[in-house]
Amino acid sequence: MSDSRFTYSLDEIKQMSEDVLKFAKAQGASAAETELSLSLGQSVSVRMGEVENIEYNRDKGVSVTVYFGKQKGHASTSDLSISAIKDTVTAACNIAKYTAQDAYCGLADADLMAKEIQDLDLHHPWNISVDEAIAIAKACEYAALESDPRITNSEGANVSTGTGLFAYSNSHGFTGGYPSSRHGISCSVIAESDQNMQRDYWYSTARSPLDLQAAETIGKIAGERTIRRLNAKKIKTCQVPVLFEPTLASGLISSLISAISGGNLYRKSSFLLNSLGKQIASPVLNIYEDPLIKKGLASSPFDSEGVATTARQLVKEGVLQGYVLSSYSARKLGMSPTGNAGGNHNLIIQSGTQDFNDLLKTMGSGLVVTELLGHGMNMVTGDYSRGAAGFWVENGIIVHPVEEITIASNMANMLKGIIAVGNDVLVQGSKQVGSILIDRMTVACE
Repeated sequence: MSDSRFTYSLDEIKQMSEDVLKFAKAQGASAAETELSLSLGQSVSVRMGEVENIEYNRDKGVSVTVYFGKQKGHASTSDLSISAIKDTVTAACNIAKYTAQDAYCGLADADLMAKEIQDLDLHHPWNISVDEAIAIAKACEYAALESDPRITNSEGANVSTGTGLFAYSNSHGFTGGYPSSRHGISCSVIAESDQNMQRDYWYSTARSPLDLQAAETIGKIAGERTIRRLNAKKIKTCQVPVLFEPTLASGLISSLISAISGGNLYRKSSFLLNSLGKQIASPVLNIYEDPLIKKGLASSPFDSEGVATTARQLVKEGVLQGYVLSSYSARKLGMSPTGNAGGNHNLIIQSGTQDFNDLLKTMGSGLVVTELLGHGMNMVTGDYSRGAAGFWVENGIIVHPVEEITIASNMANMLKGIIAVGNDVLVQGSKQVGSILIDRMTVACE
């Protein structure tokens, strides 16, 4: 599906990217790579039934990296005129000439380039008018405010839409690109009871507007999540099982992916050094990476170096099957790239048969975590300590909300202590994961 709102077509920016390489070669570069991108979007926010913000964005840019042997230079511009692009190439070349040699830099190997670029159905423009977006945002917020009389205020509801084009080329003769889109609806409200105030939110994001949750549903969920946090109680410091909701369980997976990513590995700043082929987690944990899911929020037929992406098992029954590597980090480690320059793709964490209520019963007594604060994860040691809020559970039943607590453990122990992964899977980003139940963490009252 094309989008006539862009100044250039996909074929035109592909040609422009190839022209950049010609400019670089003319200035003596032994190799070069470039990416051109165009994006446009609209965002509308309302609060308490009134329009707060209407924002538009229209961006464009070109980045170029040149190599003079093992010397590298990089420059970028938001001006796509021929003169500006030539000046940007010149700047990159001048930088390269004054840069120290790096034996590991360079393009990814030519034989790794994507040969066939699949259409992954990533482009679904939402040509929605401002008035239509305002109506949707108001309906979302209204549903939240009407869900309970204790909801007395709102932080607002937002409707956003965005679409883009990009093309990547390098000196191996590879040129690829495609259009994409991403849209979202969100709502955050405030509830009050006995001078106790709480806030919570909910959102939906998708490639196609047809795949978004209904605005009223998002608002209702935001309201319900806010109300359930009222009248939180203190708890004593203890060591108990902890259940992470899907929205937070994805963060645990993110920590694992960071620990097996090339940059942290070659810098020796990971608690999972030399873990390939080893048991790093409970046998319950299985992680599959699939870059080729239709409409996937992290789908791509090639990575940011043109390397073909492929589906693979990252963790099988708790055993690490592969790292997450760009060509640079792969060379530093003496390994092969994995098609992950630019990050991971769709991560599917295999679910068990238990839903959220089943996991509560399995846990018995412990803590459900629904919010985390701070960034208390030490990537080198794996030590984990975060401010948190959630719910106290006794005999498999939620008895009251809790707040102003800290949860602590070590990520290596947490991974090996995974008891179950729930089937309450959320798809709100690059990870598809249900609730994760961990056998034991320290819960301390602040």
